[in-house]
Amino acid sequence: MKTARVTLESFAPYSQSRCHEVPRLGDKETDDAYAKRTAREHLHVDENGEVFIPAQAFNKALQTAASYLRMRIPGKGQSEYGKHFYGGVTAQEDGLKLDIKKEDEERIIIERLFLSPTGDKKGGKRVWKYYPTISSWKGTLEFYIFDDTITEEVFEKVLAEAGMFIGLGRFRAEKGGFYGRYKVIRIEWVKG
Repeated sequence: MKTARVTLESFAPYSQSRCHEVPRLGDKETDDAYAKRTAREHLHVDENGEVFIPAQAFNKALQTAASYLRMRIPGKGQSEYGKHFYGGVTAQEDGLKLDIKKEDEERIIIERLFLSPTGDKKGGKRVWKYYPTISSWKGTLEFYIFDDTITEEVFEKVLAEAGMFIGLGRFRAEKGGFYGRYKVIRIEWVKG
């Protein structure tokens, strides 16, 4: 097993859309008022109220990028690295802590967007939705590479490509948006 300690920095705003089940204040609270009041509930926060990017967001970005790149494994014919990133690589369990509190009104802006209530992009009814957006972030997390087929060079390339072409969170590049892009600042290979 190899461990990569990675420092990443945002290249574009980042937004989260975690589902929540905060109850309404009563029958008189409108849909719009409820959505506005609970916008920060879309954030992933730890027990201390600090925002983090879930490990699974990084895992999915790497898996998608590795499959997208279609890089062939030397000496293995047509075999590609993509399948080795599913189960062969994982981000540290608690994700990337952003050192931002849920209530931080300077660093977390609430966006008001006119969107489909069902996520259907083809048209139809629209409603106001509110999502938290972080304009910039930087942090360090570890990745564990269990599959020896994945070399340091391959991991580094896939991580960088995931940041530029796949992204993280709501309205990310992979889904046709422009949020969630990041750049790799440093990778330190930890010997263990």
